[in-house]
Parts: sequence; C-alpha cells; structure tokens
Amino acid sequence: MIKDITIGQYFPGKSFIHNLDARSKIILTVVFLVLVFVCGNFWSLGLVWLFGIVAYLFSRLSVKLVLKSFKPLLPIILLTTILQLYYIKDGNELFSWKFITITDKGVFTAIFITARILLLLLISSLLTYTTAPTDLTDAIEKLLSPLKIFKIEVHTFAMMMTIALRFIPTLVDEIDRIMSAQKARGADFESGNILKKVKALFPIFVPLFVSAFKRAIELADAMSCRCYTGGDNRTRMRQMKFSWRDLVACIISVIVLAGVITLSVLFEKII
Repeated sequence: MIKDITIGQYFPGKSFIHNLDARSKIILTVVFLVLVFVCGNFWSLGLVWLFGIVAYLFSRLSVKLVLKSFKPLLPIILLTTILQLYYIKDGNELFSWKFITITDKGVFTAIFITARILLLLLISSLLTYTTAPTDLTDAIEKLLSPLKIFKIEVHTFAMMMTIALRFIPTLVDEIDRIMSAQKARGADFESGNILKKVKALFPIFVPLFVSAFKRAIELADAMSCRCYTGGDNRTRMRQMKFSWRDLVACIISVIVLAGVITLSVLFEKII
C-alpha cells in the first residue's frame, strides 16, 4: 500500500501535456478543480471526466499508474460512499433494515460524490506527473509575483511548496524501509484492534521524523554550499514562454467550461 502512493512524483516525457507551459498547467488545474464542484449532474460531470481521460491519453502515462494512484485512497472513498448512502433519506426507498434506510437519491448521490472525488484526484495528479519540480517552482513564483507588492517572499513560498511535493515519494520510500526493518525485528502492524495498530506506528514515526529532519538539514547545507539565495537576482537556465500548445489547451478548456455550464442548466441537479 505504501509503495502505491504516487503523489508528488514526476514522470518525464515528451507528450503534448508535458510540453505545456507550467503556468498554463497550474491555472488550468485550478480551473478544472473548481469546475468539478460546479458540476451538478452526471452529464456535466461526465463531460469533465471525458476531458480528464483525454488529457491522460495525451500525456501518454500508463493506465497502471493512474489506477495505482487511486488505491491508497480507496478506504476514504469507500467510507464517503457509505456515509452518503446512510445519510441521504430523500427519494424512493430501496432498502430498509432497522435504522438503515437506502433510497434511490442516496445511491445516485453516493455514485456522484465518488466520481467527483476520483476526478479531483485524477486532475490534480496530472499536474505533478507531467511537471518537473523546478518548472513548478518557477511557475508558482511567476503566478504569485504580484504579491511582492505586499513584501511577501514569493520565491521562498514557491520553493517550500515544491520541496514538500518533491519529498513525498522520498518519505514514502523511507516509511517502507523502516516498516521492513521493524518487521524483521518482529514488529506486527496487522493484528490487534485499532488502539494496538496505532501504538505499533510509533516505532515508524520516530525514526521517520529523525530522518526527515536530517534530510532537511542536508538539503539546507547543500543549498548554502552552492550559494543558493533565490529572489529577484536569480537567473534561470530555461526561460518559460507560452506556445501554440497553451493556446489550444485554453481554447479546449473554454469549450469544456461552456459545455459544463450548459449541461448544468439544462439537466436537473443531483446535489
């Protein structure tokens, strides 16, 4: 399960999505994340799902990778689905047993919420899968540059966010190594009740925090030895610029946006 976490990883490639400007990808990602919550029925949500699937096809990423990214969140998705089935009481009754009542609207809402969560994960993951950490840092800094008027250290903020994303896979590997070492010493993380399982995690978190702080100190020393300061005087080997690909992506996004708004108005809302 730990090895299945792919959040924050970058997979190099030369696809249409990889070659988009990082600023465009960040803006379009935010737009479509908002758009997912605007969708009020299956028709509009289906259109955004179609866009997400096409985007992944153009990114040339493995289908196995996409399914792998869903696996760690399956318990949360399953819990959300069950709660929706239990709490929605409106609509025609389909099943009733003691205090549990399931209605047709509850089923539709549960399916809709599940599809929405999966779509949010799909769209947000595509950004980190196809954007190098350095490009992501530069793009965030460029987009937030107006905040410099308020004396906000934009570059520091962008660097912090990118380093946090970059070290997620590293920490995942570290957790896997620590768990393997603890199991070799006889640790049991599977049996027992919830309280025992939580207590069993302490031998993992303590060395993990120690390792994380050690890596942070080493990274800070490495940046200091290379005289890295950042800020306005920092130069870049690769200059960011918009291309025809970004224009095409923006046009397609506007079409999808218009389609979602139209479908949301024409058809009845689920939630």
